[in-house]
Amino acid sequence: MQNAAAKIKHIKSKTTNHGFTLLELIIVLFFIALILGLSTLFFANTLPSSRLNATAREISATIRHARHLALVNGQKETVIINLDSRYFSLEGIAQKNIPSGITLKVIDPLLGEVHRGEYPIVIESTGAMEGGTIVLSSGKKIESIQLDPVVGSVVIK
Repeated sequence: MQNAAAKIKHIKSKTTNHGFTLLELIIVLFFIALILGLSTLFFANTLPSSRLNATAREISATIRHARHLALVNGQKETVIINLDSRYFSLEGIAQKNIPSGITLKVIDPLLGEVHRGEYPIVIESTGAMEGGTIVLSSGKKIESIQLDPVVGSVVIK
């Protein structure tokens, strides 16, 4: 009788599995993916080049939005770029700051390079605007926003 009990105990010890279940593996992989995803977002937002790209996209989106409002409302809209206080805004709407580490200048077809003061971009009710280029730089990376006076397009290069 003791011999049979010892055999059963020996068989149970062989069949007992000491590994991980599929559910445990899925949960661990989920947490690893979540941590990697969040850390990627954190580091991507702190990189200077991503801040430069984001700022260029925000400025161009503001100018496009102003053009759209001018066309829809049939009245002039003005985007203000303040080079001294380092912000830009659609006139009458909250301003957005330009992050530190990003230098900004405007190349106007008539005034040349503008480094100081407020620079207005006036968009007519027809959607036409003055031409020019807004240049943003951070270290060695340079982004330029080109304003086309004929078509009214805003292109980031």
